[in-house]
Amino acid sequence: MKNNDVISKEIMLSKSEVEAFKSTLRGELILPEEEGYDQSRSIWNGMIDKYPAMVVKCAGPSDVIAAVNFAREHNLILAVKAGGHSFAGRSTCDGGLLIDLSNMKGIRVDPVNQTARAEAGALLADLDHETQAFGLAVTAGVVSHTGIAGLTLGGGQGYLMNKLGLTIDNLLSVDMVLADGRYMKASKTENEDLFWAIRGGGGNFGVVTSFEYQLHKVGPEVLTGMMLYPLDQAREMLQFYRDYSMNTPDEMTIVAAIFTLPDGLKVFALVVCWAGDLEEGKKQLVPLREFKSPMADMIAPVPYVQLQKSLDAAVPHGMHRYNKMGYLPALDDEVIDIIVSNTEEISPYSMVLFNVMKGAVARVGPEETPFPYRGKQWYFDITPQWLDPEEADHLIAWTKNFWKEVEPHTHGTAVNWLADDDGLDRIKVAYGPNYSRLAKLKHKYDPENFFRLNNNILPNSNG
Repeated sequence: MKNNDVISKEIMLSKSEVEAFKSTLRGELILPEEEGYDQSRSIWNGMIDKYPAMVVKCAGPSDVIAAVNFAREHNLILAVKAGGHSFAGRSTCDGGLLIDLSNMKGIRVDPVNQTARAEAGALLADLDHETQAFGLAVTAGVVSHTGIAGLTLGGGQGYLMNKLGLTIDNLLSVDMVLADGRYMKASKTENEDLFWAIRGGGGNFGVVTSFEYQLHKVGPEVLTGMMLYPLDQAREMLQFYRDYSMNTPDEMTIVAAIFTLPDGLKVFALVVCWAGDLEEGKKQLVPLREFKSPMADMIAPVPYVQLQKSLDAAVPHGMHRYNKMGYLPALDDEVIDIIVSNTEEISPYSMVLFNVMKGAVARVGPEETPFPYRGKQWYFDITPQWLDPEEADHLIAWTKNFWKEVEPHTHGTAVNWLADDDGLDRIKVAYGPNYSRLAKLKHKYDPENFFRLNNNILPNSNG
């Protein structure tokens, strides 16, 4: 190996090329063995362990433009990391160039117009912190260390969605870098077709550098918390949940979960969020509290930012995890029996989650955004988590067998929850009738499929 070459698996670049590229950046260019490299390449899912040839830790949009141009000109595979929460590990790569947006966290709230402009490296915690200072919020996930970028581009489901819609329903505009290096704004009045595509189309169309959101009055306190029941009551609690969760006002979102407490006790839980008048919320909780006495009732008025962090410890960075997810248009007894039988011996860190979707989510047409699953339904998610790599085969097999039984009762899936072994067929399921239009727009804006390290939409001029 020559001293003036940089070699990393698939690529070879001269030292002068690398230095020239570095001189164009305001942020950092990080090579393997340099400080910060492991931090940038590591992502939330500990099962993913990849080694990019170089990392550009961007300071602003100009660095993103430079990185996109450099990768294209040198035929490097390109990955983009914002929060790094991709189940499938799409936010890192082997042997290519990794754009790390994590230093781009600027947020500006306009309390008069109730909008916020947030850079793509911001996490949900950052967005909530800034917006809640003015008593404002936008639907944005349920784990505060999730990045706003991937969440928004894939749809964005959270505690406020039944009242306010998905994150994409509250997106006003984006700034982004296209495959040819152009910097472009997309909104309902500028580049409208591109704006339609990125509201659910994932990272297929470019690197978004900032998002503008419509905000709403929320909090600062919401009525929220968890109710815990023994796991042997899961069947009757799910039967109650299907009717109660779907027939409360839009201000109410109720997550159901099956998991293991730190002391080893397996439980069924309900996580409630009432984003409205607190006294009215207490009235709405009466049927739940009267149905069956829980082991613990932790529902109380708390700051919205506290709710947003309440599940963080259950899904920490670095654990190994897998996923299968779909939507249940009905939660009938047959489905409940399948779920109960498959979770009797749920492993210590694993979770099964439901979230009711109705209200504002269902008032948007299935073709108004790429996210097509807009009817009243329940989000259903199987997520095994583990620390010991030796457990991988067993827990992935458990998930697949469980899913095989549930899948006939589901329709669709969400692009943000696809696993690393989900292929094009599953991506097409996620987009349903909108895939053809997305494929045409992919051909228009990225005909060479430069942005392909994602849940990839293949460019096709015919759809």
